[in-house]
Parts: sequence; structure tokens; C-alpha cells
Amino acid sequence: MAYEEINKTQGEELKNKEIFLPLLPLKNVIILPKTILPIIVGRASSIQAVEHALQYDKIIFISTQQDHTIENPSEKDVFQIGTRASILQVMRMPNGALKILVEGTCRAKINYAMPMDKFTGVYVEDLPTTGLEKSIEVEALWRHLKELYESYIKLNDKVPADLMSLAKNSEDMDTIADTLAVHINLSFNDRQEILETVNLKERLTKLNEKLLAEIEIIQTEQRIRGRIQSQVEKSQREYYLTEQIKAIHKELGRDDYTAEINQIRAKIKTLGLTPEAHEKVEKELRRLEQMPPLSSEAVVSRNYIDWIISLPWKKQSKDTISLAQAEKILSQHHAGLIKPKERIIEFIAAKKFAKTIERSPIICLVGPPGVGKTSLAQSIAQSLGREFVRISLGGIKDEAEIRGHRRTYIGALPGKLIQAMRKAKTMNPVILLDEIDKMARDIHGDPASALLEVLDPEQNRSFVDHFLDIEYDLSKVMFIATANMMEGIPYPLFDRMEIITLTGYTEEEKLEIAKNFLIPKGLKEYQLKSQEFQIGDEEIRKIITQYTKEAGVRQLERMITKLMRKAIQLLLKDKKITSLKIIDELLKDWLGNPKFKKTTLDLKKERIGLATGLAWTEFGGDVLEIEVAVLPGKGGLTLTGQLGEVMQESAHAALSYIRSRAPELGLKNSFYSAKDIHVHIPEGATPKDGPSAGITMCTALVSALTKNPTVPHAAMTGEITLRGRILAIGGLKEKLLAAKQHDISRVFVPKENVDDYLEIKKEIPSDLEIIFVEHMDEVLTKALVKNPFEKNSKQAPDEETTKKTKKARSKKA
Repeated sequence: MAYEEINKTQGEELKNKEIFLPLLPLKNVIILPKTILPIIVGRASSIQAVEHALQYDKIIFISTQQDHTIENPSEKDVFQIGTRASILQVMRMPNGALKILVEGTCRAKINYAMPMDKFTGVYVEDLPTTGLEKSIEVEALWRHLKELYESYIKLNDKVPADLMSLAKNSEDMDTIADTLAVHINLSFNDRQEILETVNLKERLTKLNEKLLAEIEIIQTEQRIRGRIQSQVEKSQREYYLTEQIKAIHKELGRDDYTAEINQIRAKIKTLGLTPEAHEKVEKELRRLEQMPPLSSEAVVSRNYIDWIISLPWKKQSKDTISLAQAEKILSQHHAGLIKPKERIIEFIAAKKFAKTIERSPIICLVGPPGVGKTSLAQSIAQSLGREFVRISLGGIKDEAEIRGHRRTYIGALPGKLIQAMRKAKTMNPVILLDEIDKMARDIHGDPASALLEVLDPEQNRSFVDHFLDIEYDLSKVMFIATANMMEGIPYPLFDRMEIITLTGYTEEEKLEIAKNFLIPKGLKEYQLKSQEFQIGDEEIRKIITQYTKEAGVRQLERMITKLMRKAIQLLLKDKKITSLKIIDELLKDWLGNPKFKKTTLDLKKERIGLATGLAWTEFGGDVLEIEVAVLPGKGGLTLTGQLGEVMQESAHAALSYIRSRAPELGLKNSFYSAKDIHVHIPEGATPKDGPSAGITMCTALVSALTKNPTVPHAAMTGEITLRGRILAIGGLKEKLLAAKQHDISRVFVPKENVDDYLEIKKEIPSDLEIIFVEHMDEVLTKALVKNPFEKNSKQAPDEETTKKTKKARSKKA
């Protein structure tokens, strides 16, 4: 190549000529001529540039990036004036980087670039120093520079002293000026400015200005240091006088401050501090004795000591572990929640049986809002006889909220855990970490990561808060976390906790809660007599189904208290009324028209292309009708009703099953090629997803394609496979109760859910017929009015078979 031939030229032939050199861009480092500097080369393009230079004459062009944040700079991102340098040494490092020793040769500027495959090459032109002719002004600038540099050496002991003798004895002003510029504390831009100054006179002038400014800065720093030293001496004098004042106070009997410190020392002996904590407090007390009582440092030390002595170090509440009492407390405060209660009783029973267990379980209650997670945690604390403290984690995004702030900050405080321990006053409280799934993270840290140590039984016995800066034992604390969604809990935290899932309340459970908890609570709060507010079961059910839609009972409680306020208003208006019963007319008048209406199903008529499915929502069970229309077309499948990906896949799986069973169902093998199928699920504004509607969509499709209506008063749930197998589903209890509420008498359920049904059998109405199925053929046989497989055992030949038969007959003829 041409540039290889140019680079082979050596010595004087290169002067004042445009030559090709590889470009080595540097970050925040400027190399001047006659300067020897070690450089670590780590970028791939820079390594290739050095390797290329080593192959030829070891000459390279070095320039500094204008923006140090750019990782792969081009020739446009570096200063156009840099230094032509020679590579003296190369050391290859284990990580693939190069450590090179380079010596600046002369100034040079980029004329234009030639990007290569692996590095950037530039054509550069040397910039020899101008104005080397001796003149009176240059000599004066040179002498003044040497005088300033001598003063600079006296002020800054970090500058090599032998450089001064070199400057005095050498008359090479060009070289010495660049050397002095290297050893002066110049900014990045100032050093680049010196490099770009080719004229010697201008360079000496700028060096004089910048060196004079640097000398003034150093002198100012020394004056500031002197003032600080004076202040330190003043502080020592104040300390001496303070000690004298303390002695005078002692003689006068006014040594309350000393007496207070002695009281703290006496209290520390009774707290049972760890050796580390005792040593830390004693050290702070000795410092406190030497400080003026009203100084800011004394206030900080006193606050720190107060926090340590206010924490429980050995005091524990005695567990009142009685299974009967625990069951009674849980039943009194919570209706339903059978499985969560059983799990909690298991923990309490294990604690009672193995009294030596020191670790407390870490429980996480997961469920929708309003199902009683927080109150359940309070009941656990009450049943164990422990103190209860709640920490709200919703919206926390600073790690210091968990671990505390360091004492160097003004107004620093311990984290929420240490504050909770101070509030509990015992070492074994129940601490509720509320809304653990709603923590955030930002530049201040990740609070979820800080909780990993807290919720690990192997680590929390030596928890270190940044404010206390000593180990504190949290192993005896029973942590209970709450969350609405498991997906929001980071996996490392999730792995450390025992998950207890709380499902939404059923209609019957809400009715019991309203009668036994909400209404008595409201009557007590508003001081109403039972005859002044009477409401029947039917009216409560109407409020539950038509005025609320929730998994918990918060909206239900608000509706009941609203009715009570309306009743009070009526009682105050008419003093003659002594008893009041809430009827339907009052409900509509006081609460307005029903906000939520039950899904209306056409269950009486035989329906073609229409099947009823069952769905689970966080508010409970629900029903959904799946409609199918078969239209002339080209084999398209349209899915509407805001269906999720999983539900769309279920529809495709159902259609594939039907295609594989087409002959048995009396359909032609090519039935789908001349038809478009449209599957729609009403209430299109509501998103729907999940695989459990698979058999319902398959039944509706078969009904529409075969013109065979579905049986009335029947619903179904189950996931379908391509081979027609029916897989298990979740939320069985809620789905079956929803079926009964909508006057459905027969439900098709996957056979794999038999065990789930046996657990909830007592809660399901006995007149609801449950049919367990394991294959889609069973569903089609019983869910359609006519058995689709009976008349098609000897099915009619399809079009292809008919054509082959006609062809064979014609050949025979």
C-alpha cells in the first residue's frame, strides 16, 4: 500500500512532509514534545493502531479526545493538533491490553483521515516551533519564567528540584518550556493550549501567565491552612477553659452534666449490651465528657447514645402459645380463610412443640386488597402475645430507609427496622412488612436488596444499621410480609419467605362478615341500636352483588356505613321513628341504581354456536358466553373480545383438535378452507386471558360447524390440548359458586381437579351436578343436544374420496 511505502522512509526525509500514521486517541491525557509517558492501551482500535506502528517504524500520532465519554472516537472527536511520538517500550498485559512507553517527538496536525479496517489512520504534517530567533523580549520572558518556576518549586515540594538546575544550565528554550509545562499543575484545556501554541514567544508568554496564576492559588491555599491552624489552636484553648469551668462547677456542686453521664453508664450495665455495643457507647461517652454540653458534636453524640440505650438488647415477651386460644382469636377476627388459618396454626403448634426453636418463620401473605392481610398479621401477634409493629414499604426507593443514614449526615436517623424495634421495646415482636411488592429502586439504592439480609435467618442475627454501625440481633423477630401480587416480589426475597395465599371472599363469606363483623362494628361506631338499623340477608346479598365488585370487603363496609349515615339522618329528621328496616326501595334511594349487574345468560333455548364458560377474577368467579359464527370465506379465524395471548392460543388449539377429528364429527377434511370462523367473547372492554376457556371454545366451534345446539343450563371449564386431553384449572371454588349464582345446573370440570373438588365439596350446593371429564370427546357427547359421533361412525365420503371413486369407475368402464 502507499502508506506502507511512506512509513518506510526514515529520518530527515519526514520533516515538513505529509505522512501517514496510526491515530492513538487518549482520554484526559495530553503528551507534549520531548515528554516520556507510560500509557495503558485497552481499546481494540487503539491496540490495533499500536500494533501497526510496531510493524513499521514505531511512530504513532497521539491526540486527546475532546469528549472523554466517547468510547470509539473518530478523527473528528480528537483535537486536530497533537504529538508525533515514538514507541520506546511495549509490555503485553494478561487481560490483552498493552502498556507502552512513548516519547513525544514534535507537534503535528491532522490534514485528513483514512479509516482502516481495525483502526483510524491520519495524514499528519509536523509543526516545527517558530520564533526561535533570539530577541530581547524572548530572553526577558525566558528569565521571568525561570524565576517564577524557582518560586513555584519553593511552594510546591512535589515538583522535582533537579528540573530547576536543568532549566538554568540549558539554553534550549523550546524543549525546556514544554518540560516545565508538564510539571506545572495545569488544567486539561491549558495544557492543550500550550501544545497548540507553535510560536515560542507566545508559548513563553502563556506559561508565565499560567504559572503566576498557579503560584497565587498555592499562596492562597497556604493562607487558608494557616487560618485553620489558628482555629484549631483556638479550639484547644476553649477545651482547656471548658475543663477549668467543669472543675469550677464541680467545686460549686453544679456538676449535673457529669452526673447525667454517670447515670447513662449505670443504665448501660443493666441493658445487656453486646461487647461491641458496650465498647462503642463507652467510647462515645468519653468523647461526650470532653465536649462542651451545648456544642453540635455533643448533640450528635448524645442522640447516638440515646438510640442505643433505648433499644431492647435482652428483653423478650413470653409467648402465650395456646392452640385453642390462637384458633379462637383467628376465628373471632376473620371469617373464612380456612387454609391460611390452618397454616398459621401449624406454625404456632411447631413453636409450642419444639420450644428450643429460636428462628421465627418468615411468612408472606399474598392476596388482593381488602381480604384481611394486615388484620390477620395483627391476630397472629395477639395469639402469640407479642408486640406488633407495622412498617409500610409501599413506594420506598431508598436503601437508607431500611439500613439507616450514616451519622455524618445532618439529621441522620436509623432505618425503619431499628425504629420498629425501639417502638416494640422487646427483641421478639411481630413486625409487619406491608406492601413488600410495591418497593421501587433508583440511584439511592435498592431497598429490596437491603431486605435480603433482614429476611435471612442465617444473617439477620448480625444486622448492621448504618446509623448505629454495630451488629444488632433480629433473629428473634417474627417477620410477616404482605403483597397483592407475587410477580412484584423480587425472586431472592420470594425465596426466603413462606408464601400463604389469601383468595377473595365468596358471596356467602361476605354475607357472614357483614352480619358478624361489619354491621356490629358500624353500630358501635355510630352508637346505633340494633332496632334502629335492621337489614336482611337478601338486602346484604344485593349490596354484595349489585353495588360492590371486589375480592375483599372494603367497598361493602363503605356501603353499609353509608346506609347507617342515611339512617341516622332519617332518625334525626323524624323523631317518631324508633326502628328502621332497610328494604329494596331504601337501597335504591340511598345507594342509587345498581352499579354492577349480573351477566345475563340465555339458558332456556337450545343454542347453536354458543357455549357458557366459567372464569376466575380477583373479585371472585364469573361466567362468560362464547359465541361462534361460521361465514363463507377462505379459512380465516377471527378472535375478538380483547383476548390475551394464552386464550388466543387455546382457540387455535381447539380448532386444530376439530380439524384432526373432522371425519368423526361429520365434517369434511377441508371444511375450514371455504369458511371463515369468528369467535367472540362479549364485554369486549374487559381484558380476558388464561387457558381454562379451551373446552368452552371447542364446544362452541363444534356446535356452530355441525349445527348442533348446546344443552341448556350447562357450563364448563378446562384447558384443551391438540389431542383433546383436558387439563386441570385453578379457581375451582369461585367458578362453581358463580355457576350456581347464574342458575346453571350442570358443570363440566377436568378430572384432574377431583382432589380440589373434594376439599371444597361442603361449600358447593348439592344440587349442582359436577361432571368430571378427561377428554374432549366426553364433553361433546354430553354438552351437545345430539351426540356428534353417533351418526358419523359411517361418515359420508369427502370430496377427494368422491373424485377418486368416480375416476376408478370411469377407468373400469
